[in-house]
Amino acid sequence: MLAFSAVIFVFAGWLLFNRQYATDQVTVWAYQPPTEIQTIEERVAFTDNGKFHFFATQPVISDADSFNKNCPRQETGNPVIGCYAMGRIYIYNITNQQLDGIEEVTAAHEMLHAVWERMSSDERKRVGNLLEAAYAKVGDAQLKERMDYYARTEPGQFHNELHSIFGTEVANLGDELETYYAQYFENRQTVLNLHQQYNSVLVGLRAQAETLATELQTLGGSIAASTNTYNTDIAQLSVDIQEFNSRASSNGFQSQAEFDRERAALVSRTNQLDQQRVTINNDIEAYNAKYDQYQVVAKQIELLNKSIDSIEALDPTPSL
Repeated sequence: MLAFSAVIFVFAGWLLFNRQYATDQVTVWAYQPPTEIQTIEERVAFTDNGKFHFFATQPVISDADSFNKNCPRQETGNPVIGCYAMGRIYIYNITNQQLDGIEEVTAAHEMLHAVWERMSSDERKRVGNLLEAAYAKVGDAQLKERMDYYARTEPGQFHNELHSIFGTEVANLGDELETYYAQYFENRQTVLNLHQQYNSVLVGLRAQAETLATELQTLGGSIAASTNTYNTDIAQLSVDIQEFNSRASSNGFQSQAEFDRERAALVSRTNQLDQQRVTINNDIEAYNAKYDQYQVVAKQIELLNKSIDSIEALDPTPSL
């Protein structure tokens, strides 16, 4: 009887200090992941530890209405595609095939938030120091802008967010961090590849749009300058032709040679301006074709942005 009581006492003590793990274990035992969540888990290739943390959050893929209730947007123009809230992971259902892999990376990102929440303070400090050292080496302007966003919307969560971003998006973090993340990913390169797969589509289109915009600005400026010069020169030619014709009608030339010489000069100027007009028109055609290209790319970017925007996905309220 005494031995049994001792066992109960020991178990109670263990439970006191491992309450989160015990709760998670019961949740995982009870959780029946739907097919789409099983697919995500398999594609990310979590370790047993990563899978445990993932399933402990009872992850769900949500449509726009349900997702927005659980994952409210923090800033206009910054769509949310996943969140870890009240102990659960919510992932927005993104169906655009060009963004294949985005749900998996989002799931892994949010799983790492669950890991961070369960860390001891000492472990957070250790990993946080490693993350800061790695962050100092990255020097990426877009990452800094992203971290500034988190500083505005989630103050005090710098290490938490960096922990999820580095784990799912950034390669070559150094031996200590790679060893750390290996607890949760069988091969972290798998999730990095998924991120690269869809991110390259977004980055490529944005780069293409920026290049076309720059080319349009340059070509447009050139057309405007050439047109101004052409209009000035054509106006002056018109004046000079009128003066030439006036002199010709009033016998203002001292010889036929002088007449022929000045007439030839006017014809040469006319031919040059005709060629300038052709060149300008060709440039305008090239500008219009490039602008059409820009519109196509801009439309693709718009569609991709809408496909990850749970607010845009909602139908507008019907009007009376």
